[in-house]
Amino acid sequence: MIDILFHDKVLVAVNKPSGLLVHKSWVAKDAKEFALQTVRDQIGCHVYPIHRLDRPTSGVLLFAKNPDTATLCAQAWPQANKTYWAIVRGYFPAEVFVDHPLKTLADYGEQGEAQDAQTAFRCLQQFCLPIPVDKYPEARYSLVEAKPLQGRTHQIRRHLKHLSHPIIGDPRYGKSVHNHFFTEHLGSQRLLLHARELHIQHPHSGADLIISAPLDSAMQHIFERFNWPATQ
Repeated sequence: MIDILFHDKVLVAVNKPSGLLVHKSWVAKDAKEFALQTVRDQIGCHVYPIHRLDRPTSGVLLFAKNPDTATLCAQAWPQANKTYWAIVRGYFPAEVFVDHPLKTLADYGEQGEAQDAQTAFRCLQQFCLPIPVDKYPEARYSLVEAKPLQGRTHQIRRHLKHLSHPIIGDPRYGKSVHNHFFTEHLGSQRLLLHARELHIQHPHSGADLIISAPLDSAMQHIFERFNWPATQ
């Protein structure tokens, strides 16, 4: 079962767990469960993904229930407002707008011409643990809100690496010493990136549709440990 956040005659939105692929992919041949098939079986009809989330990312994932609705959503997707939460290394500045083009990722290597990629970041919370980590006498972390204007592969993760504030739990773009620190001291073994909210226009009625996804138990535990409110 997967938590359903919104469901009507043409759309269904779910809270994708971390570790679940959206659909079958050659990059993860070991996977046997997928969000698409799970949602299809759960609601009893075919569904069509409007967008994708990385396998380790949790949060709002939207499907259409017919091809025409999927096409309408895809056409309007550039105007959708997507909000993510990420826990990152260090004290993040109050606000940062990143305009840093990204090359296409193929076989997990960069290639081709760089494409426009902009992400607006805002620091929501900061926390310090009086425990030495890496070369610093204390461990500093921040909760960051990210609003990507595009949907380039790993856009938020790559932009945060570009800012030298990688996401905790990111094996590709992060720092292993901080990933291991969170595993050892906080029991966290996942990428701490969550698709918190999706704001779109309904493809048929035109009404504003705001869908929010609550945190999973792993991220909720960290919020409680740092005394961060689950609503920001």
